[in-house]
Amino acid sequence: MSAGPRRALREAILDATERLLARKGFQQMTMDDIAAESGVARRTIYLHFKGKEQVALESIDRVVERLLERLKCVAGLSGTAEERLKAMLVERVLFRFDSVREYHHSFTEMFAAIRPAYLARREGYFAAESGVFAEVIAEGQQAGTIVPGDASTMAHTLLLATNSLLPFSLSARELGERETVQAMVERVAALVVSGLKA
Repeated sequence: MSAGPRRALREAILDATERLLARKGFQQMTMDDIAAESGVARRTIYLHFKGKEQVALESIDRVVERLLERLKCVAGLSGTAEERLKAMLVERVLFRFDSVREYHHSFTEMFAAIRPAYLARREGYFAAESGVFAEVIAEGQQAGTIVPGDASTMAHTLLLATNSLLPFSLSARELGERETVQAMVERVAALVVSGLKA
């Protein structure tokens, strides 16, 4: 199977998984459910995924892939480095929030099941995001608007400052209140980015 059809198959399976997470939750969802929902034979799904845990992990991978594209778009907008960094921090949190909103009620049980594998991948996610932030920080440093220093370390610190607002850190109640989360991340973003100003 070439890359195009393989990608389309992956997308169909992951779309079906997200719909099932919203309706049934992670514990109740089965590979048979995913096959029926996606219109893909169960055996075919097993050619691409070892089980529902891997499907869930790849669903998270897809969210991060899409997030990185969004961060790059925001990084490429006009405006000062500080304005873009604030917007990127808000986007980082709200994009993830919106991506899992439909199945936030089953988020805790899903993370309990996949936590060790997720933690192994999280470092890669973090490094990829940090790289996008570091580029904008370096631009600000060249323009003289951001304090000198290691851009990668500064980017890492910005991400750590907003990690507590990412979906896996929020309660089920907080996951239902986008406006509250948005207000919190905007305050945190303004505060931490102000600390970078030259």
